[in-house]
Amino acid sequence: MILAGLVVLVVVAAIKTFTLPAEAGPGELSRYTADTWRSFIIGGLSEGAVLALIALGYSLVYGILRMINFAHGEVFMMGAFASYFVADRFSDNDFLSSSPAIAMIVILAVAIGVSVLVAILLERVCYRPLRNAPRLVPLITAIGASLFLQNTARGFFGPQARGYPQPDFLDGSWNLLSFDIARIDLVMIVVSIVLVAILDYFVSSTRTGRSMRAVALDADIAKLMGIDVDRVIVTTFAIGGVLAGVAGVMFAMRFEQISFTTGFRPGIAAFTAAVLGGIGSIRGAALGALLVGLLRSLGPALLVGFNIPSVFQLEDAITFLVLVFVLLYRPGGLLGSAAAEKL
Repeated sequence: MILAGLVVLVVVAAIKTFTLPAEAGPGELSRYTADTWRSFIIGGLSEGAVLALIALGYSLVYGILRMINFAHGEVFMMGAFASYFVADRFSDNDFLSSSPAIAMIVILAVAIGVSVLVAILLERVCYRPLRNAPRLVPLITAIGASLFLQNTARGFFGPQARGYPQPDFLDGSWNLLSFDIARIDLVMIVVSIVLVAILDYFVSSTRTGRSMRAVALDADIAKLMGIDVDRVIVTTFAIGGVLAGVAGVMFAMRFEQISFTTGFRPGIAAFTAAVLGGIGSIRGAALGALLVGLLRSLGPALLVGFNIPSVFQLEDAITFLVLVFVLLYRPGGLLGSAAAEKL
């Protein structure tokens, strides 16, 4: 009943938004143009691309350990923050513009290295001692680790947001299918697609990937078969760190700023995406991220007809609504089981 009411509300809001006048007087609302709607869609896809890389970290860890690593957003944030200092130095001496390929390789390497290091330390220090504990214990530990990393970043780097430089080749737009798309958005979408495809192949077709799937099915039996379970788990956290590092650089360059809270909102949105798609599923995480990105971009725009103040500040509210309704009506996600799993 609640879900049906929400659907009716969204339909009514969309009708009111699409029937606004094309031109309006002072203080009145006007209808969005086709170009504006296209920009909303592209923005949603690019945000979904970043969320997909973060969501994969949640899904991989859950698939192996059956726990939610709520500190993964901070893994993403720490990699982005570390790369900021390199990017800022390269921007100051003009190396970012004169040699963008080398500069980007170094920036990505720093972000990936720091994110992987933080992810492995989390596993070794926080989660491994609690591997046989009740599942609520590592969940609370993950939340504590998230707060610790946030406040550590605040203590070292300060509470203020810092402007993240963007290389000149990502500035501007390209014409694609007769309309312009920002270069940074297109790069984000393409990089995300490539990395998701590589990860899917790695997990399904390589020896390490088969070991990961074996541990996910039954760690005890996998150990009896000669699989080094600790090594597989560390590898899983490291892969999540690699994806988080790349996502951190793309996110920072897209929004051109970074702060100690940068990992919180994308982390919650990525967790919602993982749950929506089916947590533990690589393709599910990618699909869920795409849908969440589009909902966060298009959702507030569809509510404009209700003349809600600061409607575009409702992105996070939409994210939490999606999470609540998925947990209520489809706990296993779109590509997972419809049944809820007991803790």
